[in-house]
Amino acid sequence: MKRNPVVPFILVMVFGIVLMFILSFKGLSDMKEVAKENGEGKGAEKTEEVATNPEDIYKSTCISCHGDQYQGAVGPSLKGTGLSKDEVKDILVNGKGTGMPGGLLKGDQVDIMAEWVSKLK
Repeated sequence: MKRNPVVPFILVMVFGIVLMFILSFKGLSDMKEVAKENGEGKGAEKTEEVATNPEDIYKSTCISCHGDQYQGAVGPSLKGTGLSKDEVKDILVNGKGTGMPGGLLKGDQVDIMAEWVSKLK
């Protein structure tokens, strides 16, 4: 008696496809439960902590372009710019040219950073 060597492969393939469908439907039902646990659909608010220390703001937002010692890298040096607080604030809000995008900082961060940068020596 000869056995067909393809039959075990076909059985494994069919079993795999059936298992894939079963797990997909199981995942869909689990997704709804996880969404309920995470508060989605309940209007849950996401809170985000905003840095208020100029050094922390600089490290999270500015360091990649202005360097680790404010010396400038892609962007210009921030040391001794000679800009007033209002001029720095205008640049932070509106950007400058094509290199400095505006709106990177939110709320009080703009005032904090404008004062800090204007005093860098």
